[in-house]
This record gives sequence, C-alpha cells and structure tokens, in this order.
Amino acid sequence: MSKRTSDRNVHGIILLDKRLGVSSNKALQEVRRLFNANKAGHTGALDPLASGLLPLCFGEATKVSALMLDDDKRYQVTVQLGVMTDTGDAEGKVVDTKPVPALTLSDIEACLQKFTGAIEQVPPMYSALKHQGKKLYELAREGISIERKARNIHIYGLTLLSHTADQLDLDVSCSKGTYIRSLAEDIGHALGTCGTVTALRRLGAGQFSISEAKTLETLAAMDEQTLFNTLIPVDKPLSALPAVYLSDAQTIAINYGQAIHFENAGLGTVRLYHETLFLGLGEMLLDGKIAPRKLFNMNK
Repeated sequence: MSKRTSDRNVHGIILLDKRLGVSSNKALQEVRRLFNANKAGHTGALDPLASGLLPLCFGEATKVSALMLDDDKRYQVTVQLGVMTDTGDAEGKVVDTKPVPALTLSDIEACLQKFTGAIEQVPPMYSALKHQGKKLYELAREGISIERKARNIHIYGLTLLSHTADQLDLDVSCSKGTYIRSLAEDIGHALGTCGTVTALRRLGAGQFSISEAKTLETLAAMDEQTLFNTLIPVDKPLSALPAVYLSDAQTIAINYGQAIHFENAGLGTVRLYHETLFLGLGEMLLDGKIAPRKLFNMNK
C-alpha cells in the first residue's frame, strides 16, 4: 500500500484499553488514524472477546515491539465450568458439557495451587502458532486437528477472586506464551468437569498497567497536543537496561555502524544516548568496545 501524504512520522507507545468486540488490528488502525501515523504495530493480540491493555507502537517504537512480546502478562478471567467449546472461549461451538461437582473453597484453591509455578501447557488449536507454514486456527476452521507439543510456561500467581457453583473469577500472572483458554480448560478438567473462558481482561504487560491505559473514546476526545503528549517514549520498555551516553564523535561513529572504544564498557546490551536523544541499542564487547545492535532514527 502506498504511503498517504497525510501520514506523519510519529514515534512512541500508546497504552490502549481495548474494548470488547473488536480485533487488535482494528483497534490499532483506529488509534493510528487519530495520529495519522505512517507506521504502527501492536505487541501481542487480544481476541475480540478480550478487553484491556494493548500497547500500541508507532514509528521507531515498532523496533521494540518484538521485545515487548516477551513480557510477562496479567489477566482477569471468568471460567465457566461444565462447558467446553472448540475455541476454548464463549465464541466457539459447544463440544462437550459435564456436570460440575460440588466444590468447596478448599477444593478450588488446592486445584489452583497445582497450576502455580512452572508447568507444561499444550497450546490450543485456535491459536496463531504455525504447522508447516499454516496457522493452527486456519487448520482448525477446516476441521483439522494436529498433535501439539506441550510447552513450558510459568504461572507466577493464580488467585481466586470469587466463585459460584459453576463459575470461577481468577487473577492470573503468567509468562509469555501462556494461553488462558488452555489454562481454563485444564483447570476445568482438574476439577472433575470441563471449562471455557467467558470473559477475559488483560490487566498488565511487562512494566505497563491497565491503570495507565486510555480508551479510544478518551483518545479521540483529546486535542492534538494532549494526544501527542500521551505518547510514551520509545525507550521506556528498555529502562531495565543500563544507559550509556556518547560524545559527538562517538555518536557519529555509532550511526555509521562502527564499534567504538568505551572506558569501563563491561558486557551486555545497553541503551545508547547522545545527550537526551535515544540512539538505540548497543552491545558491550569483551575487547572494551561498544558495537551498535539496533539503531533508532528519532529525527525522521
């Protein structure tokens, strides 16, 4: 697609509180139009059924989006017991129903404890994982099911918020690659029945929280200056990395792709700056040099 003349170079991150019923890509395009931004991406899709925190990256911030995919996540989820669907959520076709045994609070908490910590999880067929170049959900829609290998994930916290005879409300903190739909199904089976997700809201992603997010309506109501002031700096997701400040000559060399000598360089990935301008990421090497690894052009 050709670039529209009205598109602008916009650099930064917006934390969107995605509403129910829209895809992550549609939500991204809606916000992109508010900025007239020429480059945008999101950091891990939320299903239309899910709401909540969706970090959106614009311009040079898209270069850190892959790193943000690795962030830990936090969700609030409602699990309907006694029902199983082909998709693992309320949008799917019911494929099984089972009676729900009388569960005590102790029964539920003992079950949740088994799913806390390092566990293995089989990804659902309705996922974007690929098999022989084709996404699993595409195969699932064709009625094809293939064997999936279990993957190692980590559930840092699994808290019961409330429950009824056939419904659980949970707070889940987890590692990347965790499928909440699969977790709900596995918990259902472990409780002697089955389960599916009926509501899902993302509360956190890495260092970002839903409390910082804005709805589309809030963003659309802002004047242009306020809207642009809402952008989070490109380097914010990288704040855990040490910062290195370069001289004029060092900055020129780095921007030409050259490694530079740096006193007390140490080892590892660092953020590179010239005064207050973020230049990108560098790698401290054994020979006392810093090599450019991923450079950003914040002036374009």
